[in-house]
Amino acid sequence: MTSLPNQQNGFNGLAEQPNCSFKLSGGALACMVNSEIGAVLAVMRRNVRWGVQYASDDEQIEHFLIKSFKELRKKIFSWKNHWHSIDPVLYVQPFLDVIKSDETGAPITGVALSSVYKILNLQILDSETVNVDNALNLIVDAVTSCRFEVTDPASEEVVLMKILQVLLACMKSEASVNLNNHHVCSIVNTCFRIVHQASSKSELLQRISRHTMHELVRCIFLHLPDLEGGKNQLPCGEKSSSNGEDNAAAQSPTSEGKPTNEICTPAESENEKTESSRVNDGTLKDDSSMMDPYGVPSMVEIFHFLCSLLNVMENIEMGPRSNPIAYHEDVPLFALGLINSAIELGGSSFGNHPKLLALIQEELFYNLMQFGLSMSPLILSTVCSIVLNLYHHLRTKLKLQLEAFISDVLLRIAQSKHGASYQQQEVAMEALIDFCRQPMFVAELYANYDCDISCGNVFEGLANLLSRSAFPVNSPLSAMNILALDGLIALVQGMAERIEHDSSSLREAIPELEEYSSFWILRCEDYGEPAHWVPFVHNRKNIKRKLMIGVDHFNRDTKKGLEFLQGLKLLPDKLDAQSVAFFFRYTVGLDKNLIGEFLGSHEEFCIQVLFEFARTFDFRNMSLDAALRVFLETFRLPGESQKIHRVLEAFSESYYEQSSDILVNKDAALVLSYSIILLNTDQHSAQVKKKMSEEDFIRNNREINGGNDLPRDFLSELYHSICENEIRTGPDQGGSVVTLTRSHWIGLAHRAKHTSPYIVSDSGSHLDYDMFAILSGPAIAAISVVLDHAEDEDVSQSCIDGFLAIAKLSASYNLGEVLDDLVISLCKFTTLLSPSFNEKSILYFAHDIKAKMATVAVFTIANRYSDSIRSGWRNILDCILSLHKIGLLPARLASDATDELESSTDNGQVKTSATYSPVAQVPATIPRKSSGLMSRFSMLLSYDAEEPAPQPSEEQLAARQRTLQTVQNCHIDSIFAESKFLQAESLSQLVRALVMAAGRPLKGNSSSEDEDTAVFCLELLIAITLNNRDRIMLLWQNVYEHIANVVQSTVMPCTLVEKAVFGLLRICQRLLPYKENLTDELLKSLQLVLKLDARVADAYCEQITQEVMHLVKANAMQIRSHMGWRTIISLVSITARHPEASESGFETLSYIMSEGAHLTPANYVLCVNAARQFAESRVGNVDRSVKSLDLMSGSVVCLVTWFSQTKEAAGEETAVKMSEDILEMWMRLVQGLRRVCVDQREEVRNHAIVLLQRCLTGVDGISIPTELWLQCFDLVIFTLLDELPEMVQQQSAKEYRSVEGSMALSLKLLSKAFLQALVDLSQSTSFCQIWLKVLGCMEKYMKMRFRGKRSEKIHELVPELLKNTLLVMKTKGILVPCDPVGGDSFWQLTWSHVNNIEPSLQSEVFPSEELEKLKENHAKASCSPLPDGSVLVPPNETAA
Repeated sequence: MTSLPNQQNGFNGLAEQPNCSFKLSGGALACMVNSEIGAVLAVMRRNVRWGVQYASDDEQIEHFLIKSFKELRKKIFSWKNHWHSIDPVLYVQPFLDVIKSDETGAPITGVALSSVYKILNLQILDSETVNVDNALNLIVDAVTSCRFEVTDPASEEVVLMKILQVLLACMKSEASVNLNNHHVCSIVNTCFRIVHQASSKSELLQRISRHTMHELVRCIFLHLPDLEGGKNQLPCGEKSSSNGEDNAAAQSPTSEGKPTNEICTPAESENEKTESSRVNDGTLKDDSSMMDPYGVPSMVEIFHFLCSLLNVMENIEMGPRSNPIAYHEDVPLFALGLINSAIELGGSSFGNHPKLLALIQEELFYNLMQFGLSMSPLILSTVCSIVLNLYHHLRTKLKLQLEAFISDVLLRIAQSKHGASYQQQEVAMEALIDFCRQPMFVAELYANYDCDISCGNVFEGLANLLSRSAFPVNSPLSAMNILALDGLIALVQGMAERIEHDSSSLREAIPELEEYSSFWILRCEDYGEPAHWVPFVHNRKNIKRKLMIGVDHFNRDTKKGLEFLQGLKLLPDKLDAQSVAFFFRYTVGLDKNLIGEFLGSHEEFCIQVLFEFARTFDFRNMSLDAALRVFLETFRLPGESQKIHRVLEAFSESYYEQSSDILVNKDAALVLSYSIILLNTDQHSAQVKKKMSEEDFIRNNREINGGNDLPRDFLSELYHSICENEIRTGPDQGGSVVTLTRSHWIGLAHRAKHTSPYIVSDSGSHLDYDMFAILSGPAIAAISVVLDHAEDEDVSQSCIDGFLAIAKLSASYNLGEVLDDLVISLCKFTTLLSPSFNEKSILYFAHDIKAKMATVAVFTIANRYSDSIRSGWRNILDCILSLHKIGLLPARLASDATDELESSTDNGQVKTSATYSPVAQVPATIPRKSSGLMSRFSMLLSYDAEEPAPQPSEEQLAARQRTLQTVQNCHIDSIFAESKFLQAESLSQLVRALVMAAGRPLKGNSSSEDEDTAVFCLELLIAITLNNRDRIMLLWQNVYEHIANVVQSTVMPCTLVEKAVFGLLRICQRLLPYKENLTDELLKSLQLVLKLDARVADAYCEQITQEVMHLVKANAMQIRSHMGWRTIISLVSITARHPEASESGFETLSYIMSEGAHLTPANYVLCVNAARQFAESRVGNVDRSVKSLDLMSGSVVCLVTWFSQTKEAAGEETAVKMSEDILEMWMRLVQGLRRVCVDQREEVRNHAIVLLQRCLTGVDGISIPTELWLQCFDLVIFTLLDELPEMVQQQSAKEYRSVEGSMALSLKLLSKAFLQALVDLSQSTSFCQIWLKVLGCMEKYMKMRFRGKRSEKIHELVPELLKNTLLVMKTKGILVPCDPVGGDSFWQLTWSHVNNIEPSLQSEVFPSEELEKLKENHAKASCSPLPDGSVLVPPNETAA
């Protein structure tokens, strides 16, 4: 065939967009058209019929088709210079005539179609061409009414393909904007008819026809976004460029109107075979809009036609095991594919055109629901794709439709309800996960449905479905389990991403309802502003949550349910009809049977509720049957006729008030409604054999409209509506079968018009807290089970990613319990908590990918979200301890972040390293001087027990290296190094967990491994304490109690008690400079050291003392309280008699007391006593004792200084109190020195006496009262003088001389002290007694004998001291002659004792002449030198 090349070219361009980047010249165009004319004529001439026809007169006559081509040939070459000014009809018409002619065969028609396609494809026709719109219309008319003789099936298919080519080329042509709505509908209709016919022809034609149909739909709806909301046609006009793109300079006028072009559905039989095939384009109604340039009207018709292809589902019976598609699924699949293409390209522009939107909301979605419940996974998959597109583009217009599809289709199928196959479940689950992957899907799902009292809890249903579906019934995991896992992880990761980019929260505390206020139909002020709608939906969710509890009560007992709702303030305290009506109308989950019974009741209140309930419906512009369907969808109509009558009466009144176009009164509405119910029962009840006819129905309703008949068309329409679509008035048959009736969908569409606006969420995490609270528990459980069964690494990694996302959300929302549950679950997968985990387990751990993932995840959570961990710390620490036991922890894990070079504190502390194995550790060495024989024996036994460890294999070394790398990736050290940033509660829980872990070995018999664990935990505890010095009180109680427990329960030296003691000292050292307010608390804790078992204390005494010395030197200025100093001095004092520790102890004391540097009233007495103990101690040399005494003596300077400061004290009472305290300190000082004055060592003893004398006589700056001097003489001086003679009796002859010197010094001390206090003592009533005791002591020493010999030194010293004393007393007028009054006089008593010592002293002190004069003077004055009240001692008594 000569036209074959053209045909081939045509096929190649079928699916191609015409695109010519150049314009043919006029001559070239003429040649091209001439070539096409020749091709057609050549094919025609091959047919005998189109050769030469002979008339009766033998005159040769040409056929008009051939003649028209020849005429055209004559003209085309004359148009070469002004081709575009030529009407294209002139050169297209001959080809169109051939196409329309029923005399031409298929080959001729095919070549003519190819020629037209070539003209279109080369863009000879464009928007600048003269009369192009007419030409295009003629082409469409001709092609859509193409007629040809069928010679053979192959030729017929070729022609049909070429028809598709040309029609598609018309739509893709640059000039296609000039087509009107009618022609576009005709093109689509023709193509669909070919698709229909192709079902009985070759596979090639079927594929090409379907592809062309898709291309047409895409081409048409691609232009929908170009149409403005108020425009119904595409812009057209002159082109501003020659590249074929539409750049309209001006738009044609548009016309609004209802499109009436009915595109017919296929009606002819697939077996129909005719010689002349014609594609019918349907019948046009008289509507001018269809003749306008194509736009919305044609798109409405086309989309309606596509939806109508799905309506076949309505009459298909559905059941749990029946296939709803009783015919080949090819047709609905094809239609669904076309619809999907239209939605993909039209996108959100569908929402700008009410008629298109209405088709989607009502017609399309109803069919999608029907097909979604089909048994075909392929159809379900396509439906889900369409709904996903609709969600993406039009979700704001499809709120209730989307809820119905997700709840009644996807969730039900995925739950394997109603006999869904596994393949259907899988498709439904995949669709749900696709939805979950949309950025804001779950947030909008929760906001629009779960927070709306009139909608179901769709998000909760989705979360429960995914959680349950992820649980594997049997191992291994199924594809459904993995899909559900992906969905769960998509949910939590979406929330985690939102919280990362939006840390703000609009969540506010929701106040409890104090009184009822109507909330049923409230609307938010601004659904576009989160600041408004977020609090609004939170409040609605709170109400809904309570309402659902009330619904449960109501469904069990109507009366109690209403009372319960009143208690919740969801109904007024005094029930009113409107509130209860709103409750029935807008609350989901109510038992519809109970509502029906309540509304049908004869009680007055129930009738009021019924009429209020009917008024809640908007019946405007609704037909009576549609209104009745909507009304009866909200409850189940009672069975009793009286109840039915009451219900229909209320409905009729409400309907008549809103729609009174046809019905003249409410009685007419009531009668007709009742008649509709009867008709419904008649038509759809299996018990009624003889059905009511249309005529019967019309006859039954005569003269009911105020005595007149209703319009027949009106009644006929009602009749057919009820016959075709049943009104469900009873409960669904077979509760397991979901039935989606037209009545139900009408009710849903009615609710959709009045529902609250769809909330479009931004990228904020406004509602994620509430959603996460619902999702977290089931998600953790599900992911844990999946991870437990997972064998694939990717699945395990997905689970870990999900856990990390949940951890992030838990931490962000401060949900510590959720995070703890997560940590507990995750720790189980590390295998570290297994009791059998040991050194040998490393090999298995290194090859266990899941365990390594879980381990890294656990410590990642511990590092990132430690603030929110509470009880989970116990499990984390157990994992750390397992790693510690096999020596896999990093070096210096327990070091604190503020660690400094403290060489003095590194007392043999164990440092864990990555190669350190505690199990093989040598037992802690016992410090020196601790039961040497037993320690050496134990050490020999331990050495003997050691055996050489076997060398690890290369596999073990490699496994250990891999495990070390895993542990390194965990960054365990950061957990403790960064503990100073932990929130208080988390830090407290961490410390409690450490104490608990460290305290286990103390409760019973413990092995060396257990002790090592306790040591390790203690080190961590101390490190954390040091890191958190700014909030030490938060931890101190737990830390102190644990250390106390260790100290008090240990009876032998060991590493644990060593760590405890020195850790405590280290804490005090580091914290004292920063925490002055805690100084006493910290120092008080050091009293634990004093409670150490004697053996333990002896072992560590030297090191302890050194630490105390460092502490004092660094922090002496911070220690101010008596209690604090008492602890420090106590620790120093106990070292006085320790061979190794005494040196450091004395150094510490010297630092405090030297030059009074750190002596204070708070520590003075303590330091003096400590110095006395060092002075008395014989552990050190004599020099140390002497220095100790010097420290005591030198402290007097401080007393003098402090006493002088009492004058500056504020208030007399304060000054008196300070003075009393200083005098008490002085008294303690001299008493302490007095005790050392009887030391066995001569040098120490004599030095003490000298210093005592200095302290007694060198206190001029202190006003010592008489009473204190009296105490001092009694308790110090006289006691010392009494003790020395006793000491002499115990000494050997050799040592007597040394004591003799001490006695002489003590006598000098007595004399000088008496003279120092003479003036003050003389004023005392007890002066005479003191004086006589002094004389008595001297007399006693004069008479003292040692082995029968007297002391020459003392014999010479006493008279001299006495003479000096008497002279001073004489000079001061104290010792004067005086007559006795009622007894011996002071004068007489004195000389009676002096004469016993040295008789010559009286004459030396008082010469005779001087004495006589004194007696005369005193006799005249009649006065006594003694103060009033002095007691004279009788002559026969001695003062000794």
